[in-house]
Amino acid sequence: MSGLLGARTCSSPGEVSDIKSPLGTKLREPLTEARFQQLFGGTEQEQELLAEPRWSGLCRLWKRPARACSGPGVWRLLQARLPPLRWLPHYRWRTWLLGDAVAGVTVGIVHVPQGMAFALLTSVPPVFGLYTSFFPVLIYTLLGTGRHLSTGTFAILSLMTGSAVERLVPEPLAGNLSEIEREQLDAQRVGAAAALAFGSGALMLGMFVLQLGVLSTFLSEPVVKALTSGAALHVLVSQLPSLLGLPLPRQIGCFALFKTLAAVLTALPRSSPAELTISALSLALLIPVKELNVRFRDRLPTPIPGEIVMVLLASVLCFTSSLDTRYNVQIVGLLPGGFPQPLLPNLADLPRILDDTLPIALVTFAVSASLASIYADKYSYTIDSNQELLAHGASNLISSLFSCFPNSATLATTSLLVDAGGNTQLAGLFSCIVVLSVMLWLGPFFYYLPKAVLACINISSMRQMFFQMQELPQLWRISRIDFAVWMVTWVAAVTLSVDLGLAVGVIFSMMTVVCRTQRVQCVALGLAKGTELYRPLKESHKLLQVPGLCILSFPTPLYFGTRGQFRRNLEWHLGLGRGKETPKIHGPPGAVAEPVRVVVLDCSGVTFADAAGAKEVVQLASRCQDAGIHLLLAQCNASLLGTLTQAGLLDRVTPEQLFELTGPKTCTVWV
Repeated sequence: MSGLLGARTCSSPGEVSDIKSPLGTKLREPLTEARFQQLFGGTEQEQELLAEPRWSGLCRLWKRPARACSGPGVWRLLQARLPPLRWLPHYRWRTWLLGDAVAGVTVGIVHVPQGMAFALLTSVPPVFGLYTSFFPVLIYTLLGTGRHLSTGTFAILSLMTGSAVERLVPEPLAGNLSEIEREQLDAQRVGAAAALAFGSGALMLGMFVLQLGVLSTFLSEPVVKALTSGAALHVLVSQLPSLLGLPLPRQIGCFALFKTLAAVLTALPRSSPAELTISALSLALLIPVKELNVRFRDRLPTPIPGEIVMVLLASVLCFTSSLDTRYNVQIVGLLPGGFPQPLLPNLADLPRILDDTLPIALVTFAVSASLASIYADKYSYTIDSNQELLAHGASNLISSLFSCFPNSATLATTSLLVDAGGNTQLAGLFSCIVVLSVMLWLGPFFYYLPKAVLACINISSMRQMFFQMQELPQLWRISRIDFAVWMVTWVAAVTLSVDLGLAVGVIFSMMTVVCRTQRVQCVALGLAKGTELYRPLKESHKLLQVPGLCILSFPTPLYFGTRGQFRRNLEWHLGLGRGKETPKIHGPPGAVAEPVRVVVLDCSGVTFADAAGAKEVVQLASRCQDAGIHLLLAQCNASLLGTLTQAGLLDRVTPEQLFELTGPKTCTVWV
């Protein structure tokens, strides 16, 4: 072959090339970027748009709200913001109503003891758990897009909120508080918990305004599962004092789990035999019932409500045996009837709780969005992540006015709702009716309920989160990096705290992504004989390579973190280094390397480029021009091409050097 760089000469559409195509077809006319825009693009329209004055673009932006204010625009907006307007007209009353009613009542029965139990985990009186199981559920039914999602109290959020409440409103060291002092302390803690709900709700509403629903993608599945599994261990250890009847203060901050274990072991001789017996019997009933519900979920018409059965049995036993007076068993006491008085949380506390509201908001959205997506995929409907931000933000912010603590979707009740036959958000209304009946009329029946039973309910509700560790062997086989993310997040959540574990997990998972993009190598491609497939030359010596022609692929974004790797790889393949080292030889041993005259850079894997990466491509074009190497770029997407153009690439190359496709049917390059 001659040394002439005839890269621009290609066989014409009607001319038969003397080079045989792998499939025996005629070679097409080269489709450059300029030719593609001429045939298929809207070049003239784009030029007209660029020629318009800036004020005309602003006018178009002003016209959008005007169109939204029209009748159809307002209706579409209402349907987007109030999902029942979309699904309620298509509701299958005869098919779905019974399932929603049964599932809603079943979930409501579980919400009652579970809400009171999680309230103790939040360090507030049990009745506020009932409020949190009512108001947020009602609001999400009106605003949420997850048809099978059950919201309310969630153990992980209760644990995080309780740690913040204990730090903000610590219990006096003297102890032995009078009844009035205890009421004042509880009121302060309820206010702090409500302020946390208000702050996290406001953050999620701000994220909704900025359309930041995409942030849920940064909380990967290994991070969320490791975080919830580690938090479940915190819940288990934090409930040990209640199980044993030990009046120990809650440990907060880093290493709180180990501090609590040490305190429990130290005070173990002072444990209450009565409460220990109640805890053992409660766990002996709750755990087998949970297993039966899981193993026979397809055979049972509705899950067995083990929590409510345990609550009723323990209340009757405590009342008939006078356990509270004879053995000093801690009981729930009087649950105030009716609705709480609306009260605005103390906004002066917001600056102090900002570092707590952010992780609470992120965990709320991450868990809720992931759960909603799982069941949306299973039942073939879509979830609007931004609308979910609005729903959970509004449910937290509005419910905080009624002294509710932070809430989100829950793993246990969502699974229970699906197993009981729930179909739509209407099941939430039936759940609210059950909780409302307890708030208005049935509260006195829970007066003698031992708090140790609520601690057992907390522990038994963590079953699913503990069993997530069974997925680790499969995760190890699929991806070692995801396994490392899971373990790092779990260890950080257990040893430090839940919120710090979330931060460590997110940062570590993002670092793994960055590191993987930096480890990608620029590979030389060769043609598999008889096909149109181009594969890396290092995979086989049978791949065809034209002497003097180098086809390179860089399958990763080109940004400041990868520009150095890009430069070194291109210098190695093309011999552009300072010492003019010999370019890399591909082929059988003993082959003589011919100087590269033409290089085709396949940019199909370069999804984007920043300013540093674009400048690197421009410098490459300049260095290739100086070295007498003809550079061709193929498969640049519109965003990448725009960035390279703004960086001055067309000052170094001509539009005829930019191609839409690579392969034998695109262009014949003579070297």
